[in-house]
Amino acid sequence: MKSKRYFPMFVDLSDKQAVVVGGGSIATRRVKTLLQFTRNVTAVAPMMTQELADLGKLGMVQTVMRPVKRSDFDMAYIVIAATNDHKLNDEIYRICRQEGIYVNVADDKDKCDFYFPGIYMQDEMVVGITASGMDHKKARKLRIAIEQAMQEVQEEEASEK
Repeated sequence: MKSKRYFPMFVDLSDKQAVVVGGGSIATRRVKTLLQFTRNVTAVAPMMTQELADLGKLGMVQTVMRPVKRSDFDMAYIVIAATNDHKLNDEIYRICRQEGIYVNVADDKDKCDFYFPGIYMQDEMVVGITASGMDHKKARKLRIAIEQAMQEVQEEEASEK
């Protein structure tokens, strides 16, 4: 059976609220990716990586150092469940589905309304790659190849000027 495919949609998140539940390395990576597109990011977890805590201290992300509550999702447009507690991730998924909030459970591809693509950005260009949750290594290789091709185009444009 073939897995479902995800429609590649680019969304303006600049004024949307993103909530990341979890404070580990995956949550930190997701927050850093989201910060490239919005400054409305809240991270909720009893403990966080130093890097994530530092982003909070710098005012780049709102950090809430406590267990997540349902009310944390009140204004959320998207939610990332990136905890190491599968039961909590399932509960976050259930709540978001009830509330109509886009949700991504980091360790369960079947509980994702969207995937985090491999991203390459250069100037106004944004390229996102996904393997629909099936082959992350292949998607990463393709992202690197695209990055190299984009750099070649940039060099060609620079030499033409």
